[in-house]
Amino acid sequence: MLPDKMTFEVVMPERRVLSATVDEVVLPGKMGYFGVLPGHAPFLTSLSIGLITYRIGERSHYIAVSWGFCEVLYDKVIVLAETAEKAEEIDLQRALDKKQQAEEILRLKKGDLEFKTAEIRLRKALARIEAHGKL
Repeated sequence: MLPDKMTFEVVMPERRVLSATVDEVVLPGKMGYFGVLPGHAPFLTSLSIGLITYRIGERSHYIAVSWGFCEVLYDKVIVLAETAEKAEEIDLQRALDKKQQAEEILRLKKGDLEFKTAEIRLRKALARIEAHGKL
């Protein structure tokens, strides 16, 4: 018999971001977004920068995440993330400022390392803005 719910945990090195019983989770994998339902086959994968969506009943919730790993078990999904912020915790003005700073560096086309760093900062800011916009 397949379970109808699963435990979902999101943990950063310094704190637990979330521990909840959920119906579904969608995560940003390195090769694209993937969904997990209760009873999914177990696997381990790395995560990219993006938006985690999890559903409890009919209501969806959002977390901006940057890098990490995800372990999917039969009745549990565990995310170990470098950074993770619930949508309601995000400082929108700070995210918009970071986006603007990154775009300015990208426009100036500075050195390769600075360009790559700015590109990553822009992706993080966009994920945070998207998560906040879902409220």
